[in-house]
Formats: sequence, structure tokens, C-alpha cells
Amino acid sequence: MTTKRRPFPVWVLIALFVVVPLLEIFVLIQVGQVIGPWWTILLLIADSILGTWLIRHEGGRAWSALTSALATGTMPAREIADGALILIGGTLMISPGFVSDLFGIFLILPFTRPVARTFLTRMVSRRLVVHTAAYDPSNAQRPHPDPNGSVVEGEVID
Repeated sequence: MTTKRRPFPVWVLIALFVVVPLLEIFVLIQVGQVIGPWWTILLLIADSILGTWLIRHEGGRAWSALTSALATGTMPAREIADGALILIGGTLMISPGFVSDLFGIFLILPFTRPVARTFLTRMVSRRLVVHTAAYDPSNAQRPHPDPNGSVVEGEVID
């Protein structure tokens, strides 16, 4: 059984590196024309301060949830996803620009993060390669224990 990974969509890279910066510049110019350049700069600074506070607050909550999940022995998938979303959202909040700040707030806030977590879960699950336990002819060349051989059980003592 051969598995193919989907190629990474090029349009995503174009959107990230061309369209989003142009949109950020456009929104900054529009806001600057409405409220003035100094108020726009002040608003960007206040927005970064708010982003820093949100990262500390929500990041601390995510960290404590992760450590408690690890302490109880449960799989911390949700907590790891929350940590990743908070990290990405925080990076977007600290960077200058109002569009990226909106996306960052969406990823950080606890009542909108489940929507982003669902999207992240779908995206990651589509990118993963899943192998089934069915017979794979390419697996025949890999070394494996002989089914007719003897197995010796024991323990290693240092």
C-alpha cells in the first residue's frame, strides 16, 4: 500500500506572504485617515499590550491545564492544541496590524478557541498519513521476528 501526501496548497503561501501584508497596509492607511496617524500608532501599541496580557493570562491557563493532564496520565491533545493556538495567536497579536490582531484575538480568547481548535484538528488530520494494519507488500522487506523462531523472555540487569 502506497500512501501519497497531499501537496501543500500554493495559494495559502500566496495569501500569507502577499495578500495579508497588502490588506494590513490598506487597513492601517484607512484607520490612519479616519483617526489620524498618532492615534493609529497609539492604538497599535495598546493592541500589542493587550495581546501580551492575553498571552500571559491564557498561556498560563493552558500551561496549568497541560500539567494537570500530564499529572493525571490523560492524553493532553486538547491542551497541546490550545497551547499552539495561543502561541500563534500571540504572535499575531504582537505583530503590528489590525487584521492579524483580529485573527490573533480569535485564536486566543477561550470562547472562540474551540472553533479554531476544530479547524486545526481537521487540518492536521487531513495532513497525517494513516497506515492500516492490512498486509503491505513493501513491508515484506523490513526485518521482523520469525514467526517460527523462539522467543526468549528476560530482563536486562545493569
